[in-house]
Amino acid sequence: MKKDTLPSQPPSAPIVHIVSHGPYCLDGVAAAVAVARYRADARIVPHFSGNEHIDEMLCSIGPDAAPAGSELWITDISWTTKETDAHLRNLAAHGVKIFWFDHHRTALKRYAAGIISVPFTARVVSEEFSAARLVYEYLQEQLRSEQRTNARFDDFHKAVAMADDNDRWIHAITGSRELAWTIRTLSGSEKSLAGYDELLAIDADVTYTPAMQAAYEKTAQEIRDTFALAEKSRATLPLPGTPYTLVAAVCDGHPSEIGDAWGKQTTQTIFALYDFTSEGVSLRRSPDCQFDLSQLAQFFGGGGHAAAAGCRPTSLHQLFAQELARLLATAIPTLTESPSAKS
Repeated sequence: MKKDTLPSQPPSAPIVHIVSHGPYCLDGVAAAVAVARYRADARIVPHFSGNEHIDEMLCSIGPDAAPAGSELWITDISWTTKETDAHLRNLAAHGVKIFWFDHHRTALKRYAAGIISVPFTARVVSEEFSAARLVYEYLQEQLRSEQRTNARFDDFHKAVAMADDNDRWIHAITGSRELAWTIRTLSGSEKSLAGYDELLAIDADVTYTPAMQAAYEKTAQEIRDTFALAEKSRATLPLPGTPYTLVAAVCDGHPSEIGDAWGKQTTQTIFALYDFTSEGVSLRRSPDCQFDLSQLAQFFGGGGHAAAAGCRPTSLHQLFAQELARLLATAIPTLTESPSAKS
């Protein structure tokens, strides 16, 4: 999904592509907005993607869309194939400046292992802060070093702090969790840029617009509903040979809220929540649990952090269908009349 947000820029304006996680993720959206506010002189083209489509997304940006002298910012997400690595090297050789900012453990491990080989103009990969904060502080330092000012960029400071606070699950800043809910609801799907557009225009105090307030109120009701569904479907499975208990459930959005609430009620617990909204599995853990969820997610083609990760097992929908078929199959024979009974 992509959109040129500054069509009024003259044709000579530099082109800046931003590829980020989202558009439902506050951290990914805030990282993209930080770049867009910083590069007010450029023609900004934002792209948002989940992990399962990121390689396709990056490879779709060719030399025609990104001519020599343009920029490509990759924030809060990483690629997984050698083909994408080669594509990015070709873009760099063509004269495209490539920037990468990520904080996911799976990406850090691939980079440390030498699997990622791209001539970046700048790169910051660290678990210290969220991607939005990594991007913002890098650009903030660029302004200082060049002795420049950018009021619109400065006004985004609080929104970035809230994105960092929520993404690292600190929740010390009032409203950070609610802002994440609101952006997720505004975006709705990978084809919507409503959340991005709202943050692009947000004021320094992060004052909610009418659209944001409506999204927040809708989300509050959704969270009540998804908790009810999760409680009905909750299944507990002790894991022999480990100190852990696995709790699985289905929900309809907001798995992090469920994982957080349930984690306060249990010990040494891993939560696997299938989300009907995202069609993916969100992995969370109780605060005392030290199991690295990013490894479990990576095993099934996903990624994330030690305490919060996600994946989309390819066989999951088939397993659901098989279980449904088995369940209904137990009833159908008892409800079917035999030929002799009809005569």
